[in-house]
Amino acid sequence: MTHVLETGFEIIESENPKGRAKIRGYNIINGELRQSSDGEKFESFNPALLKDCLGEFPLSSKEDVHDAISAATEAFGSWSSTPAPTRGQIIGNMGRLLMQYKDDIVRLETREIGKTLKESAGSVQEAIDTCLFFQSEGRRLYGQTVNSELPDKELFTYRRPLGVCGIINACNFPAAVPFWKMIPAIMCGNTCVWKSPQDAPLLSFMLARIMHEAGLPNGVINLVHGKGSGAGQYLVDAVDEGLVNKISFTGSTSVGKMIGEVCGRNLVSASLELGGKNPLVIMPSADLENAIEGAYWAGFGTAGQRCTSLGNLIIHEDIYDEFVNKLMDKVRSTTIGDSMEYDGVLYGPMLSERYAIDFLKALEMCDSSGATKLWGNGRITTENKPDNFLGTPEEGVYMWPHVYSNVTEDMECFHEEIFGPAITLVKATDFEHALHLANASPYGLSSAIYTNDRLEAYRFKTGIKAGMTGINNSTTGAEAHLPFGGVKGSGNGTRESGIWVIESYSYWHAVNDELSGKLQLAQMDVEEIDFIEADVDYSALS
Repeated sequence: MTHVLETGFEIIESENPKGRAKIRGYNIINGELRQSSDGEKFESFNPALLKDCLGEFPLSSKEDVHDAISAATEAFGSWSSTPAPTRGQIIGNMGRLLMQYKDDIVRLETREIGKTLKESAGSVQEAIDTCLFFQSEGRRLYGQTVNSELPDKELFTYRRPLGVCGIINACNFPAAVPFWKMIPAIMCGNTCVWKSPQDAPLLSFMLARIMHEAGLPNGVINLVHGKGSGAGQYLVDAVDEGLVNKISFTGSTSVGKMIGEVCGRNLVSASLELGGKNPLVIMPSADLENAIEGAYWAGFGTAGQRCTSLGNLIIHEDIYDEFVNKLMDKVRSTTIGDSMEYDGVLYGPMLSERYAIDFLKALEMCDSSGATKLWGNGRITTENKPDNFLGTPEEGVYMWPHVYSNVTEDMECFHEEIFGPAITLVKATDFEHALHLANASPYGLSSAIYTNDRLEAYRFKTGIKAGMTGINNSTTGAEAHLPFGGVKGSGNGTRESGIWVIESYSYWHAVNDELSGKLQLAQMDVEEIDFIEADVDYSALS
C-alpha cells in the first residue's frame, strides 16, 4: 500500500464531457491508500452534468471501518501527548494550504455537488477560518487553578481528549462542516474516523490529502467512503462494540435519533446537528425591500438545500399581500443553471438524484396538505422550464423554485422539513401569533425576524425556541467563531464552531494535589469561623 503523499491523483480513462478527469479514489487509513477489502466500488457524478463522472471510490466494508478505527486507536496515544501548540501549528498549516488551493477546491465542490461557485467559495473560506481560529486555540486550551478550602493543597482542572471520534457529515457543505468537526476534535487531542458523504467523496479525498500534507501524523484522521447505511452504520455500530468514544453527525433528524439512542445506552458523547423548519417573521415595521431580499435568499440559495434554509415564511396580515406580490416578482425572475458555465445563477441543481426524489415527495406532501401552489412545477425539463433557466435541463437535476400559500398550523407541510427550493407562506394576525407560529414546528435550528420595532426584536429573541436567531437578517449564514446548532428536533444541544465546540470534544479532569503529607477531608476538616456575639444596637446609627 502506498502512502497518500507518495502519489498524485490517479486518473481513470473516461468519456467525460469537456475532458474532465475521472479519479480513482481510495480510503485513507493510517496514511495509506486502500481499496475496500471486498473490492466493491461506487461512482460520484456531477448533478449539473450527469454524464460527468468524478471518480470511483471504495464502498467500504465493516472490515475497512474497523481497520480505520484500529488506526485511530493506535495513533491516539502519541497524538494526545503531542503539545497542543504543536497540534495548533499543524492545523494552521492546513488553513494556509486551503488558501493556496482554494480556487481548485471551490471548482471541485461546485462540480461535485452543484453549488454555485460563489457559495462553494464561502464554504471553503469557512473551513479556512476554522483552521485559523483553532490554530491559536492550541495555546489557549485552558484549564484552571482552583483554591482549596484546606491548607497545603492545590486543585486543578484540565481538558482531556475523549479518544476516537466518528465523523459523519452531509454533502451540502462538504468542506466547511467536516472541518467544523475534525479541527476542534484533533485540537483537543482526539483522533478521527471520517465517513465521507456519499455524494462528495472526491472533495473529501482531496481534503484528507491536504490534511496530511500539512504535517498530520498517520492515523490521526482516517477517511472511509461509502453509504450511510453501510460505512456510516458500521461506524455507529462500533459504539456498541466499545471501539468509538464519540459520534459527531450532521444529517436527518430520524438518523440522528438512532445515533443518539446508540450513544446514550453506551454513555458515549454524541453531537447531533439535524434538520430544520426555520421560521422567518415579517412585521409591518420592517424594511420590506430588505426583508424580501433576506427571505428570497434564505429560501432559494443553495436550491434550499441548507439545514438553515427558510421553511415557514410568517407574514403579518397587514403587509401580507404587498410582501407576497413583491416576493413573487423575484421568484419568477430566478436564474437557474450550472454556475461553472453561466454567470448570474442564483442556484444550480439538486445535490444528487437522491435528493431530487425526496424533494418531489415533499412537494406531493404540500399538495396533499391542501396548500395553494403559487409557483413551481417540479423538475425542470426542456418542455417544462422557467424563463430564466440557462442550459439544457436534462443534462442535470434541476428543480423549479416553489412557493405555497394558505399554509396553516394544522397542515403537515407546516411542520415537515422540505429540503429543496420551496417555501411555505403563513399569515399571522399579530406579533404574539407570529411568535407562536414560529415556535409551533417540532424543529428549533435557525430563526429570523424582520422588524424595526426594538421591543418586537427583543421579545422574539427571548421567546423563540431555536439555537440561532437573525434580527433583520436571513435564517442562513454562520460565522466560524459563533456556536452553530439547534434544539428540539434540530439537535441535542451540542454546538459546532467557536470556543463552545471544545466542550463537545473534551472532558473536564479535576486533580486534587495534596501537599501536606497527611489525609485532609473536604467538608469535614475545614476550619470553621464562629460568629462573635456583640451587644450592639445598630439601629441607633440611622
